[in-house]
Amino acid sequence: MSTTETAIASAEAHSAHNYHPLPVVVASAEGAWMTDVEGRRYLDLLAGYSALNFGHGNRRLINAAKAQLDRVTLTSRAFHHDRFADFCTELAALCGMETVLPMNTGAEAVETAVKTARKWGYRVKGVPDGMAKIIVASDNFHGRTTTIVSFSTDPEARADFGPYTPGFEIVPYGDLTAMREAMTENTVAVLIEPIQGEAGVLVPPAGYLPGVRELTRERNVLFIADEIQSGLGRTGKTFALDHEGVVPDMYVLGKALGGGVVPVSAVVSSADVLGVFRPGEHGSTFGGNPLACAVALEVIAMLRTGEYQQRATELGDHLHRELGLLTGGGAVESVRGRGLWAGVDIAPALGTGREISERLMELGVLVKDTHGSTIRIAPPLVISKEDLDWGLDRLRAVLSA
Repeated sequence: MSTTETAIASAEAHSAHNYHPLPVVVASAEGAWMTDVEGRRYLDLLAGYSALNFGHGNRRLINAAKAQLDRVTLTSRAFHHDRFADFCTELAALCGMETVLPMNTGAEAVETAVKTARKWGYRVKGVPDGMAKIIVASDNFHGRTTTIVSFSTDPEARADFGPYTPGFEIVPYGDLTAMREAMTENTVAVLIEPIQGEAGVLVPPAGYLPGVRELTRERNVLFIADEIQSGLGRTGKTFALDHEGVVPDMYVLGKALGGGVVPVSAVVSSADVLGVFRPGEHGSTFGGNPLACAVALEVIAMLRTGEYQQRATELGDHLHRELGLLTGGGAVESVRGRGLWAGVDIAPALGTGREISERLMELGVLVKDTHGSTIRIAPPLVISKEDLDWGLDRLRAVLSA
């Protein structure tokens, strides 16, 4: 067997089959490129589902991590450390909020947001104990914990994991009327992705997000924006909601916040909302650790320059122009997205999304499929226009074969 086959066989022998990765074994990476164990190079057009917005091995982030590694990496939240206050202050300022509750993974941050909304509902809104309801959208993807999959509509993510956590109302994504009809006096929050990533990079209708903001204010309901994939530069703005001029009550952040170096997530909101927690009611041993804070502080500093948002805007406009030219010829049925983020629906006659991804891999380009015939394109924001065009040329070759 080849080195690749040996590595994959060993992994399959000793790991649970929770993912179905493409048959490539990465050994090193830099910028927008990855190199496998046999020396073949691949253009990364997935960027770790937006965790690698700033590219592989970004020197600013690596240097920040290395410097912190020599000082202190973990104290637990039993003690203060000298990077924590700066991290919370700077992230709150980036979000235009007041208070930060740091966690590690995106799913942990979503769970934290759910707990916050429920506690706020009981303590502040006056919802009867045990009656709090949170409205979510169909086709959502917020993580894979037992509570989160309880309000998923994806059978693959949900099946066989019951009994399911109650307290959620599911309405169609983009349907403001359905959301309004689902609201009751016991509704404490609306939790949505401004752009649904796993569903195929679905952008809601114009006016939907401002409508959600108006409705939640009117009904004294928290608007929770899951910007784990869409936030921190991916769409050409710091947050996807910025395109609509909308500010939620709470941001849920992750992925790119750790720069692809360490897992960092956070819930960011007002002092009134996050102030419902008292010591001992919620926490995480690793949440807000010194290493995570050091890396995230550098991420925040990079975003403050506006450089990455501008790159995502300019290269994203180019990406969508080029992808748009592929529609109408029978190979591509539709293209959606915003900034350096696109969902491309491949005509079923050409193959499944998985098959298209495998053919692209053979030509040195890495993307990932979702929901059968869709591939997602989300390169690191540091990608050059020349490399992006190189990848698009390979996509054209696959679609015309």
